[in-house]
Amino acid sequence: MPDACPIHLSLWLLRSADKYRPLRRRSGFRTVRKAPRSLTITPWQLLHAMGLGSAVSRQGAGRGLSEHWGSLRYSQALERNHGQYLKLSSEGRDLLRFYKATQSGEIGAGFASLLAESIVGSRYPDHLVSIIPADVALKAGWPKLGTGNGPRPEALQRRPHFFVEAWRPGQPSKVLLLASKGTHSSVHQVYKQLSNASAHVESVHIGPYRSVPFLLIGTEIPSKESLVLHALEAPGTTALNPAAGKPGADLDLVLGRGNLMADAVRYEEGSAEVLPGFHVVPEDFAWFSIVLARTAAAMLTAFTGGGKPTGQYLTTDQGRHHFQHDSLARTGKLRDAAHRIHGIDFVGTDHIYRLNGVRVEAFSGLHAGLYDHLRKGHVNEYRRHTYDLRNEWPRHSTAKDWNAISIRADGTVMAIRVGDT
Repeated sequence: MPDACPIHLSLWLLRSADKYRPLRRRSGFRTVRKAPRSLTITPWQLLHAMGLGSAVSRQGAGRGLSEHWGSLRYSQALERNHGQYLKLSSEGRDLLRFYKATQSGEIGAGFASLLAESIVGSRYPDHLVSIIPADVALKAGWPKLGTGNGPRPEALQRRPHFFVEAWRPGQPSKVLLLASKGTHSSVHQVYKQLSNASAHVESVHIGPYRSVPFLLIGTEIPSKESLVLHALEAPGTTALNPAAGKPGADLDLVLGRGNLMADAVRYEEGSAEVLPGFHVVPEDFAWFSIVLARTAAAMLTAFTGGGKPTGQYLTTDQGRHHFQHDSLARTGKLRDAAHRIHGIDFVGTDHIYRLNGVRVEAFSGLHAGLYDHLRKGHVNEYRRHTYDLRNEWPRHSTAKDWNAISIRADGTVMAIRVGDT
């Protein structure tokens, strides 16, 4: 596997030419301020981010297997060029057209989450950053989101792909929206996709109408050149401050089924207009803080193998019933695999498969102590412990008996080794 490779980032100011479509769009975006010109990552850091992002997505019938394989199948899709930038490998290029669309969307989401984490983390250096699938989080409050019963307004069908939460124990979280796109076509297609993404972020409002900041990130995946990320932002800060006189959010609180109306209220010149959308008003900030934290907790436990520890963090509409049973009798206490990596005990799940005849073992896990907090339903304690560990994680990309290692600030690990170990 290649070593860490920087990705060249091109930041462009998009001028929307798609003004004839009757879509509501966010405006006021610009090039990203103080953005990195390149981002240095390893391919397995990308796989790690993709695996977390899809862990509770319910994209396949094989509970757990399909979500984990959704990222692992790209383990041979990228390589570095002579300039040390990431590009598609020959295997990544040799795809049927149908699979290219899937590849561009999934790889684009992975790169977008890593770039968003880097940008937001640099702005709030005393916070940790969670990237949370928006569809899963929204279903906690708007249960009819995923039913498919009857036509829905266009504004409800186009939604941001992720919430970006910058959090610190005992303080209100800062929240941004993230819409990600990816294409194998030219930069002109990226511009069109980013224009489309401005309609995705229009559907969600937190606090005053159209005040929540957002990022639009498009990944250009040429057939032979290095990958390029294009990013735009609407700057600002939305903090989930509790209502006056109310205590902060208790993240250990188990949520029931939400029943919010898919209405967004816009105030103009003393009058109110109700439009289709998902609107989190200040009175619901504490509730939404709990939704984000518990959905993030579900991602982490699903990444380790799913089961009952994951189901406790989801509502019925978010897919709790998919996680009601553990695959192994003893996984109610620990996952089905455990490894000590760089002196740290991790528990999780492993997948063993072959690529071109070579045996590959991939381990997805979480720090054993942090996992124990989440297994018991203690999200507050998980966040306090994780925050205390934020500067102690090893940064090595390999370890004894492992060819590739990625350890994230949330305590998760992805480890890969090849051969008959």
